[in-house]
Amino acid sequence: MIELNYQNNFEQLDEVVYSKWLESIVISEGKTIGELSFVFCSDEYLLKINQDHLDHDTYTDIITFDYCLDGLINGEVYISTDRVKENAVSFRESEINELHRVMAHGVLHLCGYGDKSDEEARIMREKENEKIVMFHVKQ
Repeated sequence: MIELNYQNNFEQLDEVVYSKWLESIVISEGKTIGELSFVFCSDEYLLKINQDHLDHDTYTDIITFDYCLDGLINGEVYISTDRVKENAVSFRESEINELHRVMAHGVLHLCGYGDKSDEEARIMREKENEKIVMFHVKQ
C-alpha cells in the first residue's frame, strides 16, 4: 500500500498514477511493496525531523526511514517541497522532474542503494534517471 500525505499546501498528486509508478520502481528492483508512505512537507517540518531523529541541524530535501524486511519495501519518505522547488531552480530542472528524482531517490534507498561514496552516488543518479523515464511510460 502506498500513501501520499501532505503537511503543507503542496498541490496533491494523482495518487493512482503515482502509486503505479512507485510500485513499478519497486518491482523493477525485484522487491515487493509493503507499506510505503510519502509525506510532502515544508523545510521547517523536515528540519525538525532531521534535528529530532537524526541529530542533524541542516535543511535537506528528503529523509527516508527504512522499515524493510526480506525484500518487502516498508518505509516513510519525507520530502521538503520547499527544497524541491529551490533545487529545481539550482539544477535548471523542472519542479516536476526534480520531484520525481527525489521520490525515486527515496524508493531506491529502500531498495538498498546508497549514495555516500562517489561510486554509490553515480549509480544512484543512473537509477534515478532510469526510474524517472518509467514515470512517462503509460501506467
